[in-house]
Amino acid sequence: MEIGSKIRSIRNRKKITIAQMCEGTGLSKGFISNVENNNTSPSINTLQTISIFLGVPLPYLLLEKKQHMRVVKKNERTNSTFNNLKIEHLASKGGLRMMLVEFPPGASMGEVNAHEGEESHLVLEGKILAEQGEDSMIIEEGDSFSWNASVPHFVKNIGDDKAVVLVSIHSDTELTDVF
Repeated sequence: MEIGSKIRSIRNRKKITIAQMCEGTGLSKGFISNVENNNTSPSINTLQTISIFLGVPLPYLLLEKKQHMRVVKKNERTNSTFNNLKIEHLASKGGLRMMLVEFPPGASMGEVNAHEGEESHLVLEGKILAEQGEDSMIIEEGDSFSWNASVPHFVKNIGDDKAVVLVSIHSDTELTDVF
C-alpha cells in the first residue's frame, strides 16, 4: 500500500505545507517526509491524527488504488446488444454492475433466466411485465423492483413505446451471461 503517496497527494491538493502539517499534527518534518515517501508505516493512531488534520476519513487512506472511485464518462460508456435489447453499461465495480437497458416494443430479455446475485430495476420509460417464479407484475415509469436473481425471472416490454430500465446487478462472482 502506498499510504504515504496518498497523504502527500491530499496535502498538496489542499495546498498544505509540511510545516503546517507538522504544526497541526505534532509530528516531525522528518517523520512526515518518511511517511510520504513510503519509507515508514505509521501506526493507526498516527494515521488517525493525519486523517483528522487533512479532513479525510481514515478508511480512505487505507484503500488500495483499485478500491477508489471509478468514473465512466458518458462518452466512454460501452454498448452491447442482447436479444434485440440495447444495453448501455454505466458502471462496474467488483461484483456490482449498473446498466441502462432499452426494450423496443414487444421485446423481452429472451428466455426465463436465473443466475447468482441480486437485481434492482427502475423503469425510466415505458411499461414492462416483470415475472419471477409465480409472481407477475406490470411495472410502469417511476416504479422499481428488486429480486433474488437465482429465482427464474423474465422481463418484457408490454407497452406501445420503448421501455428504458436502469438495472443494477450485484453478485459475489463475475457475471458473464447476463446482458
